[in-house]
Amino acid sequence: MTELIQPVILCGGAGTRLWPESRGTRAKQFLPLTGEESLFQQTLARTPAGDAFLPPLILCGEAHVETVRDQLGSGQAALLVEPVPRNTAAAIALAVARADADTLLLVMPSDHVIADLPAFHAAVARGARLARHDWIVTFGITPDAPETGFGYIASGAPLGEDGFAVDRFIEKPPLADAQAMLAAGGYSWNAGIFLFRAGRMRDAMLTHCRAIFEAADRAAAAGRIDDDALYADAGHFAQAPADSIDYAVMEKDDRVAVVPASMGWSDLGSWQAVHGLAAKDADGNAITGDAFLHDSHGNLVRAGGKRVALVGMDDIAVIVDGDDILVMPLARAQDVRAAAKARAE
Repeated sequence: MTELIQPVILCGGAGTRLWPESRGTRAKQFLPLTGEESLFQQTLARTPAGDAFLPPLILCGEAHVETVRDQLGSGQAALLVEPVPRNTAAAIALAVARADADTLLLVMPSDHVIADLPAFHAAVARGARLARHDWIVTFGITPDAPETGFGYIASGAPLGEDGFAVDRFIEKPPLADAQAMLAAGGYSWNAGIFLFRAGRMRDAMLTHCRAIFEAADRAAAAGRIDDDALYADAGHFAQAPADSIDYAVMEKDDRVAVVPASMGWSDLGSWQAVHGLAAKDADGNAITGDAFLHDSHGNLVRAGGKRVALVGMDDIAVIVDGDDILVMPLARAQDVRAAAKARAE
């Protein structure tokens, strides 16, 4: 029998790197940043369909339940609600605890962009073949630049034509190391997309992070059901140590595979990344809303219901959201969290 694949969509992030638009119940994944649909809706739309796939399972916090339901529309899905944030290992453990042991879980962040859907679906098919042989699969993005903001995966021995055994994971590297890895080949960016048999991950968690899995398992078992949602028990779930799936399992297990792919991926982790993917005018300006630009080049303007004018400005972001206005060089886009924190205080 061919195991069914259940997409698991992680919606727990706060998205503070895209403040002021992303905050509170309007987190990054629920915003239309690269089109008319939100990133979450785009994730739902690219979820493979067919007889081999179950309806998606959506993990989110209590504050986002209504937003998820609204954006889901008439689509079929089940919700699994985290009462407190405990990072990706505990969130994935909730999904594993609820799944049949032979179901393959395809875990995806809800706030990424994937432009090449055929390449993504082909990578999922390759990963499924490995997962059915009890490999824990991660999907690597073929790098096209020496990025220092991503973790990297080093490919080891080939596993037929489907992928490679993971040799090691590399933390976000300094520029010289990133340049060397790009030149050498055999390295991928870590996209945080995973595919595995639920029973295999359950065993791995009991070996490598037992406290996380057991707390999540108890939280799921003691949870309450409300319509299409299971609310995990807060007392049990809060006992799970907060750790990422990378640290808790992927870097410790001896049977992890990587499927490299070029699929037009972006984690959309900054306003600079949003500018890079946006449609632009002849001067390289990406404009949303009521804006007038003169002798200005390479800017990102999201006017947010206000009227914005730029004269003689290059390579800056102007983001308006209600009474909050962010103005900064696009090259400093990674510093937005500091602005968000200052505004909150």
